[in-house]
Amino acid sequence: MHGGLSAAASRVSANPISATPASATPVKNSASKSEPPPSGRGHGAFVYKMKDLCDKAGVSRQVVHFYIQQGLLPEGKKTGKNMAYYGAEHLERLLLVRKLQHEHFLPLKAIRALLEERDEAFSPAQQKHMRDVRTEMSEALAGPPGPRPTVDVDALAARLAVPRADVDEMAEAGLLVVAEEQDLATGARRSVIAKDDAWLLEHYAELRAVGLVPERGFRARDLAIYDDAVQKLVAREARLIAAHVDSFSPAEVAELLERAMPIVGSLLSRLHAARAKNFFATL
Repeated sequence: MHGGLSAAASRVSANPISATPASATPVKNSASKSEPPPSGRGHGAFVYKMKDLCDKAGVSRQVVHFYIQQGLLPEGKKTGKNMAYYGAEHLERLLLVRKLQHEHFLPLKAIRALLEERDEAFSPAQQKHMRDVRTEMSEALAGPPGPRPTVDVDALAARLAVPRADVDEMAEAGLLVVAEEQDLATGARRSVIAKDDAWLLEHYAELRAVGLVPERGFRARDLAIYDDAVQKLVAREARLIAAHVDSFSPAEVAELLERAMPIVGSLLSRLHAARAKNFFATL
């Protein structure tokens, strides 16, 4: 049922826009002579033309333009109407976005929010500190290295009695990513999601079973309200951690998070129930 990027299966598309986005228009370079790249220092030097950036990242220029339009990648340093140069930070960000999209099955909406919050909450030095923290954490919290294993989404949806249209609605809402894998032995293709995202469909199936179905006005995309709320919570948690992270070693931060996360999960469940009870008390 799963295999990530194993020898048996090759992921050919981790997101509909991993191919050329329909909304992106190729930009022709009409300049016959390109200007020299703007000067820069060290990591911030603008040294790549668009072609160089695309070659190093293994993407098309349409993808680069799309990421810029979506706020996932900063614009380059323009030297003319159709000429811009890019730096090492552009390449690093581009490779990270592709990794998060293709290996970790994160929707672009989630990637943009996470990167924006990371850059706002943590200084470059703190980001390095937190990367060291991640190496100290267990796979249960930090996730295993490498591409995430996958599961056949059509088989999973059929087992849970969830319409495939509802899965696609979740993907459109940015709740999960539906990708396509090709079996190298048979050539057959299948739609997949990350195996550790299967719980989302399982919970949605449980909600359908108790009566929260489209016929009563409840849609799969409505789950996005919980995703948005948790994303805002994580952003505030990141700021809280950033305010104190320098005082602890990576191992100490990892241990604190490992011990605190289950407690916080229980706290959120109790708070949700308590706040709902308070709301109904006002009626």
